[in-house]
Amino acid sequence: MDLIQTGKFIAELRKTKKLTQEQLGEILGVTNKTVSRWETGTYLPSAEALQAMSELFGVSINEILSGKKLTGEEYRAAAEENLRQTVRTSDFSLKEKMDFYQKKWLKEHVAAMCCWGICIAGAWLTGIVCKNVLLTVAGVILFVLGHAWRNNAMMTYVERKAFDETGNRS
Repeated sequence: MDLIQTGKFIAELRKTKKLTQEQLGEILGVTNKTVSRWETGTYLPSAEALQAMSELFGVSINEILSGKKLTGEEYRAAAEENLRQTVRTSDFSLKEKMDFYQKKWLKEHVAAMCCWGICIAGAWLTGIVCKNVLLTVAGVILFVLGHAWRNNAMMTYVERKAFDETGNRS
């Protein structure tokens, strides 16, 4: 199984259906970055994603993993190899991997999030007590930006780890 060839085939199938990476990601419940990583051969799609793509594109999972349409002889030869490699790399379901890495990230960053939360709440409360509109608004803006940063940083970490082709838990 060649991840780059698999990725090129996924991109070809997606383009045949006239879907963008973002549209395919929405259908499969992943981000467009994840689809891009599959198409560049960086990550192997999860079993759930492979099954959904097989149904969507009208090809077998074996053909997706092989990176091409297969004849009868090729299909039999590729099936065993693809199955062997897939089983070796997929110890957990995608949801289990994502939950694991999300909890891990939160545990590793809880102290920093608490410190930033206290600082932001302090700025916001100081603005209210001192009747300083600018400080109050700054506190709200910092809260929103902090939340967005946390979510983006966490999900980037989760996706990078959950889609690691080795299947290893770091």
